[in-house]
Amino acid sequence: MNDASPKVVGFIDIGTNSIRLLVVRINANGSYTVLSQEKEMVRLGEAEFRDNIIIPEAIDRTVLVCRKFADLSRRYGASEIYAVATSAARDAKNQAELLERMEQEARLDVSVISGREEARLIYLGVSSAVNLGKKEALFVDIGGGSCEIMIGDQKGYSYLDSLNLGAIRMTMLFLPEGHKGSVPADVYGKMRKHVKTAIIRTSNRVKEKRPDLAIASSGTAMNLAQIASRMFNLDPGKQLTLRRSHLKKVTALLCSLPLDKRREVPGINPERADIIIGGAATLETLMDELGIEECLISERGLRDGMLVEYLAQHGLVPPSGEIDVRTRSVLQLGRSCNIDEEHAERVREIVLALFDSAKMLKVHTLGDWERELLSYASYLHDIGDFISFNNHHLHSHYIISNAELLGFDQREIAIMANMAKFHRKRVPRRGDPELAGLDEQAKRVVITMSALLRVAESLDRSHTGLVTSARFVYVDRHSVGLRIESKEDCQLEFWGVESDMRAFEKAFGRQLVVEGAKGR
Repeated sequence: MNDASPKVVGFIDIGTNSIRLLVVRINANGSYTVLSQEKEMVRLGEAEFRDNIIIPEAIDRTVLVCRKFADLSRRYGASEIYAVATSAARDAKNQAELLERMEQEARLDVSVISGREEARLIYLGVSSAVNLGKKEALFVDIGGGSCEIMIGDQKGYSYLDSLNLGAIRMTMLFLPEGHKGSVPADVYGKMRKHVKTAIIRTSNRVKEKRPDLAIASSGTAMNLAQIASRMFNLDPGKQLTLRRSHLKKVTALLCSLPLDKRREVPGINPERADIIIGGAATLETLMDELGIEECLISERGLRDGMLVEYLAQHGLVPPSGEIDVRTRSVLQLGRSCNIDEEHAERVREIVLALFDSAKMLKVHTLGDWERELLSYASYLHDIGDFISFNNHHLHSHYIISNAELLGFDQREIAIMANMAKFHRKRVPRRGDPELAGLDEQAKRVVITMSALLRVAESLDRSHTGLVTSARFVYVDRHSVGLRIESKEDCQLEFWGVESDMRAFEKAFGRQLVVEGAKGR
């Protein structure tokens, strides 16, 4: 994208069970705004996997939804629409009929991708939203027709596989068409035995790699985790996970119920109730065979991977692994809101120098994790200007809190949002209602780090980069010196820091003495 004007692009994932749409406005700097996300259950793979023929009714439903999604994309101004089809289309003998109708009726050029390509795109979509650090993860995605298995770290994948173990396929193989009763234990056992046989080669490879954690994606895994969360009263504010011990109790309950009662289980998606046991058999067997005690659950998938691929191909994101997911998501948010990036970078540089020098003087004992959050918060502290300069610190808090920053948990997002909120005006206190949802450690981080951020912001108050360096120096056990060097007179910055002295003293229990090589 050499053109500086934004471009709208649509991405359509035509799965065996559902069709998903993502429409985004992409800017020349690589930031993007999601304009629409849609999902429709069409059951393209309905009754297919016995003879590999997609039935006419399923084709009709799929073409209708794809036409609707394509029209919606174009109404948003999409100049490009990328559509891919997966397992059901991949295996269909009448694939050509489906593709021809897509082209004629929906004006869509649909690519049918291989299982390994599906796995690669899912890996891109899921891994781009999780902070793996130096860990290697096992990724499991159970779709309607297939199950994709990936192993990779933040930089790339080392293993991709696709197995015919999707929820619809498993249901059709082991349950009579239109089955509405419970699922007998022997039938569920046959499902699990089938999965165990199918994954032998994959299981051996995964065990050789010994990944550090497991991440499950797609509707089946998410819905099973949602049922478990309700069944075991798990904290809805925390990262959604699924324990193996919980999954076993969930599957036992689901198998015991007829379809009409299964649809009433708290947390279940009623539209998925007829196929969820087939998907559960795949996931439970995988977790047993691979010794997985718990899976993180991700909402992302193939359509997100299509976006990541598009951005990379057009030079809008650094190569995989060159920039971590947390930094990428913070940059994306800041640039999408048109922040003053030069000012943001100067404030970040100053605040990190203050953090490091304060730590050397034992003014605080915080570590790398807190430093990292301070770095991100300082970059985003003025993002509220996007709404209005008036009370922009409050707008910054709102935007950071609600932007769904990838790679961060809710506690980290809350800490960063509150750092930004308290970078000006009122000084935070432990008893503030705004901090009521934070634990004591998080409150301490907000109070101390927002004090440093206030000072750093004041040292570039004029947004002209007059201050060339700033650090804390020892005075005595009651006081800390702030040594400032500047290009020229920076009286405005000195005045700003003087107004922050009270906040510093409340946060660290020491007086702040300001001294400068120039500017006084």
